[in-house]
Amino acid sequence: MIDMASILNSKEHVNMEVKAAGKGIPNSIWETYSSFANTFGGTIILGIEEDKTTKEFIPRGIQYPQQMLSDIWNTLNNRQKVNTNILLDHHVYHTGYKGMTFIVIEVPRADRRDKPVYVGQDMFRGTFRRNHEGDYHCSAEEVKSMLRDQADTTQDALVLENLLIGDLNQESVHRYRILFNNLKPDHIWSKLGDEEFLLKIGAARKSQNDGRIHPTLGGLIFFGDFITITDELPNYFLDYRERLSGDTRWSDRVSSGDGTWSGNIFDFYYKVIDRLTADVKKPFKLDSNLLRIDDTPIHKSLRECLANALIHADFYGRRGIVIDKEFRKITIANPGTFRISIDEAIAGGISDARNGRIFNMFALINVGERSGTGICDVYHVWDENGFKKPSFVETVDPDRVVLTLQIETDGNPDGNDGNLDGNDGYLTQNEMLVLQVITQNPGLSAAKIGSQIGISKPSVERVLRSLKDKGQIRREGSTRGKWIILK
Repeated sequence: MIDMASILNSKEHVNMEVKAAGKGIPNSIWETYSSFANTFGGTIILGIEEDKTTKEFIPRGIQYPQQMLSDIWNTLNNRQKVNTNILLDHHVYHTGYKGMTFIVIEVPRADRRDKPVYVGQDMFRGTFRRNHEGDYHCSAEEVKSMLRDQADTTQDALVLENLLIGDLNQESVHRYRILFNNLKPDHIWSKLGDEEFLLKIGAARKSQNDGRIHPTLGGLIFFGDFITITDELPNYFLDYRERLSGDTRWSDRVSSGDGTWSGNIFDFYYKVIDRLTADVKKPFKLDSNLLRIDDTPIHKSLRECLANALIHADFYGRRGIVIDKEFRKITIANPGTFRISIDEAIAGGISDARNGRIFNMFALINVGERSGTGICDVYHVWDENGFKKPSFVETVDPDRVVLTLQIETDGNPDGNDGNLDGNDGYLTQNEMLVLQVITQNPGLSAAKIGSQIGISKPSVERVLRSLKDKGQIRREGSTRGKWIILK
């Protein structure tokens, strides 16, 4: 039950709409019903007039509330008027204030399976959403986005019959398999050929039309090249930007379209994640072997936030995935709105990935939280460390989710190459990749190691130094020497 006194003292805002309704139910309330349902929910109150000049709310009351309530329910249940009724009895009621009666309609955010909620018979003409200016008519692309989210089969399961497995970036597939084998050395899939392996992880499917194996959309996004991906998804874009000083220029940047790497999300994750966590403050703690614990809950939370953006993004949407790292602040933005409410996401326990195939491919290499508690855990970790509460902002037109994290860092480095030095026993993903390569061919140079796993020669050299410091390897010989594996 709402507080009419506080409503009358406020101004109309994005999730509140008032109507005088002196001559009956205004037709415009159904556009507002559609817009609230398709956006973040809101409240409609009949019996209040808004002064167009002062924006003051003037109570008028409703003369025949019971008849109006009956008319509202009749319209809600008339498929000629609105396509679906998402309201329950407690959402529509009358309330009194100073001898007057008002009708309240509390419209919840519609479940993704009920969207689009629209007026009339034509969803492309009758679907509305809400922004700061009021109700607006949805574009065809916004309606199509709701229809994609409505399906139980996630959008990344689409079979791309115009592409073959050879159109994927084979180096990315190779790097993924190295990680998979390191994490699951005895797994039965490790012995499969690439085509069968990609079928098992969801990156490919057999077409019912031509009987051939083709990449799925998720497989393309995960393992494809930027140009091939943008042929299917013209708005696809990944951008990591780092600025740790007052300089207006970025001190480090990784962009999917710069032509120096594949541009897919798998390689992006591993190019970015160590950069993202490189200078996060680490408390001095030792494990049972007296080795420094370098992987803190903060690091794990940042990995989860990056994975979430990639797993839940609407890759058909505009503006792409953009990550900005500044001194003590990280912003992660991705196209698409939440498929559940923000409150449900923060509470945890509900997992509803927009890209189920991508979710699975990341999970197989231990990236991403399957139980739906990832965001909940981030809030808990930030609270435990005394950081400012994480901020989620969800917008429409274009659909976008922006996460802002305030964080404590160790100093202000000029830059990094995505790897951490140290004398701890924890191996980064790049260290695992390098270790796997030199195990198979210990005589390779840093440049050749880098070409195999997709990182620069200086980055490989830093990883090798770190592996030496951690007692994993030692060098035998100089120019024509080789690496000896110690552990």
